[in-house]
Amino acid sequence: MLRDVLIQKGLSNREAEVAELVSKGLSNKEVANQLFVTEKTVKFHLTNIYKKMSVKSRAQLIVWCLPHLGFVENEATQAAARTEMPAAAAVNTIPVGNVTVAQAATAAPIRSDIGSGSSGNGDVGAFGI
Repeated sequence: MLRDVLIQKGLSNREAEVAELVSKGLSNKEVANQLFVTEKTVKFHLTNIYKKMSVKSRAQLIVWCLPHLGFVENEATQAAARTEMPAAAAVNTIPVGNVTVAQAATAAPIRSDIGSGSSGNGDVGAFGI
């Protein structure tokens, strides 16, 4: 899917391959090894990709590609997930790769009395003040 979008943006097949691998987090050396080319060739392709995609860096290329890699859910899926969640259960979700890890808000309360001085010493002992 990403490769098709990149080709529609004007990239060659090889440039689209390089952009896809870079977007998945591979280094230039790893891309070179996987495509059986030199690192210099990968850098050459990246220069052309940056020009064609109007991006200035590897980070900008990755950000542009993320929605097409399947890491970002579409809004319809997110809306459906919000409506299915019970109102009484407060849950924090953390995206990890292709899955979302849910953490209940009641799992471990955060202690607010630590370091606040409410017990009489707070941070004073650590610094000798």
